[in-house]
This record gives sequence, structure tokens and C-alpha cells, in this order.
Amino acid sequence: MVANDAFREPWRYSAAGISIALRVTPRGGRDDIDGIEQLADGRSVLKVRVRAIADGGEANKAVLVLLAKLLGVPKANVRLLSGATSRLKQIAVDGDPGRLGEALRRLAQAKSADAKSTD
Repeated sequence: MVANDAFREPWRYSAAGISIALRVTPRGGRDDIDGIEQLADGRSVLKVRVRAIADGGEANKAVLVLLAKLLGVPKANVRLLSGATSRLKQIAVDGDPGRLGEALRRLAQAKSADAKSTD
């Protein structure tokens, strides 16, 4: 595997914004992004943890609020596309795709670097 393949970005660009593949950990102790992970099937996902429990959509709401805050967009610009009852989700974020992609890249790289420095 080539090093670049290991860091495949788990988001896709569109004219309206960006869609992000996530793996969510509810009851994760804090609301944060933990970097990028490659699943066994080769797909990349952005790892997100939230304090909320996975009951009544609370964890989904917490994920949407967290992403809106970290990306600097209104909460109304962030919506769940799929995975309401799964840890694997697709989220759409409306806005400037270039700016959103760069913000995600910075967040994911910072968290990946933090994880490596604590190993």
C-alpha cells in the first residue's frame, strides 16, 4: 500500500459543499474529531466521538452540532444523509467546498499528529 492511499480523504466535494464519511463513537467522553481511519474494506472515515448517548437521535444531533462548530458553518448547513442508526454515517455540509475541505484536512491532520505523538 502506498502512503497516500492510507490517508485517503473521507470526504467528497460537490457544487453545494461536501459530504463526509464518519465513524461515530457515542458516549465517547468528549466531543471531538479523532482523525482519519481506514476501515477493513479500504474506505476511509473521519473518526468522531461525542458525549451524547445513541438514544433518540441524541448522538446524531451532537455530531451535527460539533461539525457545524468546528467547520464554522450554521447548524442548518449540516445534515445527516445516511446512517441514522449506525456508527457509520454520511453527513452533508453546505458551503464553500474548498474552504470546508481545507478545514477538515487541518482538523484531521492535527488529530492524527496528536495520536502519533502519544504513541
